[in-house]
Amino acid sequence: MKREFLQNLKVGDQPLSKDVIDAIMEENGRDIQASKHWQEKYNQAEAQHRQELAALRFEGLLNQAIRNAGGRNAKAITALLDVEQLRESEDQLSAVEDALEMLKKNDSYLFTEDWTPPPYARGTGAQSCAETNGPATLAGALREKYERK
Repeated sequence: MKREFLQNLKVGDQPLSKDVIDAIMEENGRDIQASKHWQEKYNQAEAQHRQELAALRFEGLLNQAIRNAGGRNAKAITALLDVEQLRESEDQLSAVEDALEMLKKNDSYLFTEDWTPPPYARGTGAQSCAETNGPATLAGALREKYERK
């Protein structure tokens, strides 16, 4: 609101007094400041939500790329990646895929495609006691030990 508008405004035949105009302008100034404050809060909240949305999108992209690459443990794989650098890259998808390929070459055990379990090694505790012709219980083992002496 402009001061000239209020100076030209008349109530009956009388123009508004300077004190009334000053009071109206002061109240109008407070309203404008409050409006600016709320607009600033809105802009800050909107910027924060945009950042959160971008973070969620990147996290989803990263997890999907890990699943597509056959990752066994997304947390372990993510810990080995430079996530901040990947997040700041222009083409995030190709940067993530390239990083996963490098990790696949160096640490293939983290991925299902290239990893195969080691062959069974005899004598690792998988045999039953019956195969070794020994006692089947702890009491039997103690009895056998003390009977031999």
